[in-house]
Amino acid sequence: MARALVTDLYELNMAASYLRRAMTDRATFSLFVRTLPPDRGFLVAAGVDDCLDYLEDFRFEDEDLEWLDRHGFAHEAVDAFRSVRFTGDVEAVEEGRIVLAGEPILEVTAPLPEAQLVEAYLLNQVTYQTAILTKAVRCRLAAGSIELVDFSLRRTHGPQAAAAAARLSAVAGFAGTSNVDAARELDLVASGTMAHSYVEAFQTEEAAFRAFAADLSPPHTFLVDTYDTLAGVETAAQVVHDLGLRDRVAIRLDSGDLADLSRRARSILDERGAAHVRIIVSGSLDEYALEDLVASGAPVDAAGLGARYGTAADAPYLDSVYKLVDVAGRPVMKLSPDKESLPGAKQVWRAAGRADLLARRDEPGPNGATQLLLPAMRGGERSRPRATIAEARARVERDLEWLPPESTRIRTPVVAGPRISGALAALADATRRNARAAGGSRPAAHDLRTEP
Repeated sequence: MARALVTDLYELNMAASYLRRAMTDRATFSLFVRTLPPDRGFLVAAGVDDCLDYLEDFRFEDEDLEWLDRHGFAHEAVDAFRSVRFTGDVEAVEEGRIVLAGEPILEVTAPLPEAQLVEAYLLNQVTYQTAILTKAVRCRLAAGSIELVDFSLRRTHGPQAAAAAARLSAVAGFAGTSNVDAARELDLVASGTMAHSYVEAFQTEEAAFRAFAADLSPPHTFLVDTYDTLAGVETAAQVVHDLGLRDRVAIRLDSGDLADLSRRARSILDERGAAHVRIIVSGSLDEYALEDLVASGAPVDAAGLGARYGTAADAPYLDSVYKLVDVAGRPVMKLSPDKESLPGAKQVWRAAGRADLLARRDEPGPNGATQLLLPAMRGGERSRPRATIAEARARVERDLEWLPPESTRIRTPVVAGPRISGALAALADATRRNARAAGGSRPAAHDLRTEP
């Protein structure tokens, strides 16, 4: 059930006014990210499928209308809301496609009140999920041959965010998730070890390791840093030897200098005939820490990523916006300093070896280029199925090959943007003149990179 009140109050205020004045002409809104966060050379789109589910089910339930009636909305407005459904069209990129600043991730065309009411939910889903999938892909790029596991459930901002983080980690190529419910729902590998509390609950560290191996089926991963890390590695090696553990056995390092400790742990394990024991690391890891581990040559086999991944800690939000670009066939644009938008419905064209072209939707694309914005909804009904994890992952891998290597760098990437078609630039110039005339503002210099 799509809750229509999961929105900002001003959306309801504007929609009530539109409906009262019969302002129901079709309008197009464009959802895009203005500028990329620091150290981001690209974004990976996500969240569109959840938006489409919401739009298909959009309606005001009786309890919603009763609440509005009690909290200041005119009876006329409440009655008008009663029949509102989303009947519009959506053009959107597919999950897993790389997008750049200024490129629409989705565009909604619908009667003005409908298109306005859904703004907050669409921004909520696309903003969070795109930030998290981008973080996951960057971690996967930085990790090299290190296997990654999502450990973020306990740190994400609520269980819905945790479920999304688990799914998006799989899209990026993570090997598993600690989130059991997400693993069940999404057919992912559930992965987990033990906590320090388990070790502390036994009289000795050795007793904890022996009990864990005896009571549970493989994989067996021993957390070795509860007391003395290297002594813990020695103890784990002895337990592995005594019990003859060969199948899927590992130690986990969760604190300290992980590069140095992993090297020393590897030496201890190898000397004690436990070369088959893998080394897993965790603790405040992200793409920067992973890149440093790889650069140091640390003998790490796998890493669990928690808070810094599940909250996209270094860039926890995106400069995402949902802007009206056309109403009743009239192109419109915002002229605010540093926030100017481009008018009209758009298309993004992508070709190998070239920068993207941001164009008017009604103009032809360059030879050999493909469209990023594809039909996703027609007349309020989905026109394409929900993407599978495998399909989204394949798109990520394909688009990473298109992206210039310097834009995939973890630190100080080259930030590219799309070229602007000549037709779109001309439309922007004309719309800007009309908007200034309507607003009584003076002309200002403007520069667009255009494509003839």
